[in-house]
Amino acid sequence: MSSEQFGELGKGAGKGGGGGGSIREAGGAFGKKQVTEEELYFKRKEQEQLAALRKHHQEETKQHEGNIKKLQHDN
Repeated sequence: MSSEQFGELGKGAGKGGGGGGSIREAGGAFGKKQVTEEELYFKRKEQEQLAALRKHHQEETKQHEGNIKKLQHDN
């Protein structure tokens, strides 16, 4: 589903904005603000998850490199 099917988000219920809570249903400036805040929240969450994943991969790479060096010294 694309956002085009919903119309402009934050316009209020029955106006293509859909439901999503009393503020969003009311529409107007508060509805638009709520949509913006939700988008920012999810963008921040996504950035946090990507940073955690990146850190995990770096730690995993270090561990593998350490294992490789250990195996090379054992031979």
